[in-house]
Amino acid sequence: MKFYNLKENDEQVSFAQAVKQGLGKNQGLFFPKTMPALDNIDELLAMPLVERSVKILTPFVEEDLNEQELTEIVTDAFNFPAVLQPISNDRAILELFHGPTLAFKDFGARFMAKCLQAFVAKDAKVTGQKRPLTILTATSGDTGAAVAHAFHGIDNIRVVIMYPKGKISLLQEKMFTTLGDNIETLMVDGDFDDCQALVKKSFDDNELATTIGLNSANSINISRLLAQICYYFEAVAQLSRAKKDLGDIVFSIPSGNFGNLTAGLFAKAMGLPIKRFIAATNLNDTVPRYLETGEWSPNTTVATISNAMDVSNPNNWPRVEHMLKSGIVESDCVSSVSIDEEQTQSTVIGLSKLGYISEPHAAVAYKALQYNTVDGEIGVFLGTAHPAKFKDVVESILGQPLGLPKELADCAGEPILSKEMAASFADLRAYLLA
Repeated sequence: MKFYNLKENDEQVSFAQAVKQGLGKNQGLFFPKTMPALDNIDELLAMPLVERSVKILTPFVEEDLNEQELTEIVTDAFNFPAVLQPISNDRAILELFHGPTLAFKDFGARFMAKCLQAFVAKDAKVTGQKRPLTILTATSGDTGAAVAHAFHGIDNIRVVIMYPKGKISLLQEKMFTTLGDNIETLMVDGDFDDCQALVKKSFDDNELATTIGLNSANSINISRLLAQICYYFEAVAQLSRAKKDLGDIVFSIPSGNFGNLTAGLFAKAMGLPIKRFIAATNLNDTVPRYLETGEWSPNTTVATISNAMDVSNPNNWPRVEHMLKSGIVESDCVSSVSIDEEQTQSTVIGLSKLGYISEPHAAVAYKALQYNTVDGEIGVFLGTAHPAKFKDVVESILGQPLGLPKELADCAGEPILSKEMAASFADLRAYLLA
């Protein structure tokens, strides 16, 4: 299958090239030329996660990865579960934080790392030399840890992660700024949108991109999105085992850069029986306002307790809009709602009373679900990170201590290795070329 640039449609590349390149010309996002339709959904839902995921991903990657290669990659990448936990009779949370960095982004980052490692090795066999790559990515919290751990120790791949100074939790920061080796971290004096803008400018600088072998591991990279399709199928598979009559399934997605929603729409377009999606945002409400008014007008990013969603200009929205406007999915299958700080805190408390300890991002999605479902609908909201990653916030809201899982306890006492940097492209360029 070929992938084409949504801005420059004539640019069409293979899956391998899309993964290695990250962004297309003019900062365009790659999109599959055709959307595979799966007509054996019931058979797929009966399969284990890894076997099913290989079947789902094969149409996208089969020109670059054979079945054995893909199976090995998926087996290595998805070596932890996605767990559907019931909250009530018609509400459930899909826990996506059982991977090594306790966040949903482990799925996409690990799949991308394994694919890229395979492609770099294949290129080396053809050319007789290993061409170094630089992964440049921006994070509002969880991407940094997932990418850092997925690529840590891989030869010939340098990883540079930028994050906004003082705008992510300390434990989030510790998970990716303490590794060293081929993982470099830059603490940027700005917000996430500033970091994201620096990544885009780097790709526009052809000399820089060519010299350092530039790539990105943000959800702009198509490999991450494809991996995320698989856990929507896993959620429906677990629902189908628990309920004879599935009814109408609605997913509520805590949304920042909108990669998760994009993957969900891919799953729906491929035939997964999902009725609709709710894109739940915090006070950074560009998309809810856009869907209401038709005017795209990002405001200055606001810092919230659901900090991984503090994004005012989401990178993946062009993919979402393309699917909605081109008829790949129904134009009315996405709604969006903004949840404020008071609502987020009260929902964390409400979930606790139901016996479930949540963190702010999942609480935003659950509150949106409460506002936007009707009788007969089964609501699934995504749990994108372990509550302990937001230990201080959750403890402050609930007034009770949270224990640290081993993954966080192991890095909590390690020194932060980051360098501080202004939100300046000239400074970033000099750093990357040094």
